[in-house]
Amino acid sequence: MIPENLLKQIEFIKEIDKIKYIQRRTKLFASDRNENDAEHSWHLAMMAIVLSEYSDAEIDLMKVVKMVLIHDIVEIDAGDTFIYDQNKNHDNTEEELKSAKRIFGILPEEQAKEFIEIWTEFEDGISNEAKFARSMDRLEPLLQNTSNNGGTWEEFGVKYQAVYEKKKIIKNGSTELWNYAESLIEDSVEKGILKK
Repeated sequence: MIPENLLKQIEFIKEIDKIKYIQRRTKLFASDRNENDAEHSWHLAMMAIVLSEYSDAEIDLMKVVKMVLIHDIVEIDAGDTFIYDQNKNHDNTEEELKSAKRIFGILPEEQAKEFIEIWTEFEDGISNEAKFARSMDRLEPLLQNTSNNGGTWEEFGVKYQAVYEKKKIIKNGSTELWNYAESLIEDSVEKGILKK
């Protein structure tokens, strides 16, 4: 007899395969191919592991890794909202919460509860782990856009002030990484790949 929890977990694993089909606006490093949500989440997990020493506060790295791996799973239902979208707010929405409850709800009750709590904690951005995880989430596309001569900034006419406002969240998790990010933003202006 196969345990009921195992069957639920396998169903969840099959369901989240759909994240591989969610295309982001950002392109891979030095590439013209769009990144998908699975690639993005994996990259953030690796970044968190590699860059954890730059967190301003002590963090539970495993919790950060969980956050970055599950934070975009809700986009299976809710879709990816471009961070610079002028019409739809990028922040946590009812649509995303509904998606979180449906998708994580496939899991056994205790796991579902844990995943929803971790997802909510990331979205709230208050804990040290959430601050650092969100730093990773904002740093990765910055690195991509600078490697692609402006990438989505150029493609969608995104200006300096919008980039600066969205990226300054990095400093909530890491002063050192924010200093680096800020220098990349200013360098991008000097190179003409980000317009003031």
